[in-house]
Amino acid sequence: MDKFFLNNTFVIDEKIAAFKLSNAYKVYNGEGQEVGAIQEHKSFFHIMLGLILPDSMMPFELNILNIDGKRIAQLKRNMTLFMSKVLIYNEAGMPIGSFKQKFALLKPKFTLVDNLGHEIATIKGDWKAWNFEITDAAGQQIGSVDKKWNGVAKELFTTADKYAVNIEPSVTDENTRVAVASVAAAIDMILKEGN
Repeated sequence: MDKFFLNNTFVIDEKIAAFKLSNAYKVYNGEGQEVGAIQEHKSFFHIMLGLILPDSMMPFELNILNIDGKRIAQLKRNMTLFMSKVLIYNEAGMPIGSFKQKFALLKPKFTLVDNLGHEIATIKGDWKAWNFEITDAAGQQIGSVDKKWNGVAKELFTTADKYAVNIEPSVTDENTRVAVASVAAAIDMILKEGN
């Protein structure tokens, strides 16, 4: 496991761009040191398809990079009509699980499943879809995602968001740590970027 995932706190800060073809995020640890990045990869076909279809339906591919720029995990979603499913891949490109969006009227909800389809965790958001609690199959909290204030100008004039992801130190399973660390970027792409 890359040392990136040994952090218990990640601050994921979306980059601002006047005209952006893809999303990009800087990732910091709890002490404010930059530890990596998350970069969306779009093919020319996906860019052209984006001119026709709304972002909420579009497929996406996010690469999680360590501070050296090496890809250490990847998130992929195929084209979707209603409920999103985001596949999670490890450093070697092997599937390790997925996020599945669940139908909910007011508060967003996702399940995190392993590669065999067994539920690892539930991710429940508040009505604003800003703060999320992550609990394991036994109902114990293993992490959280909280939207952070970005400053007046950034909040009013951009769609860029900033999140803090916390992982309980008791979470030692490598695949679970990779998945929980990836939650904020996946949620941002599913719930925020398409609106």
